[in-house]
Amino acid sequence: MSRHTGGGGSGRRAVGRAALAALVLLLAGCGVPVEDTPRTVPAPRGPFPSAATGEATSPAGRVAEVLCFVRDDRLVPVERRLDAAPTADAQLAHLLAGPSAAERDRGLTSSLPGAVGGATVRITGAHAEVDVGAVDDEAGRSDEVLAFGQLVCTLTARTDVETVSFLRRGQPLGVPRADGSLSRQPLSAADYTDLITPG
Repeated sequence: MSRHTGGGGSGRRAVGRAALAALVLLLAGCGVPVEDTPRTVPAPRGPFPSAATGEATSPAGRVAEVLCFVRDDRLVPVERRLDAAPTADAQLAHLLAGPSAAERDRGLTSSLPGAVGGATVRITGAHAEVDVGAVDDEAGRSDEVLAFGQLVCTLTARTDVETVSFLRRGQPLGVPRADGSLSRQPLSAADYTDLITPG
């Protein structure tokens, strides 16, 4: 009795090609659209909920993203793992969204609600210019030193940013440094060194 084996090999190859094509289409659909102009990222109202339906990032990601949150009136850099390096807009959005449930369980919070009503970022050379929105009167007040420290320390953790300056409605904005003095000049993480503690 003879056995016909050619059809099985062809079938397996066809299934393999179909699976590969499906994978390519799936990956192509994961792209992030590019916008021509900066888009304001709104800051959420605090306090943050005590539970979340899921984590925003995967611990198995290949790329580190540093976000600066707050614990015990100190700035705490936190590393998240992503599959790809985030844009400055995306990193700012992640910061404004606040700490994840697991990060909140470690005592981390954010001073941005009540201090910053939203923000856009534009990078020129190694300098980031952040235009922050005014806060809602009902949002409550927050510690502005820590809030602006979060923004500066998060953005300067990027490899393409060394300094950060701030605008409000397109006009230069003086923001507090760690020593409480106001500055309209470009700031770096060094301006908040006294407030930074390891995560």
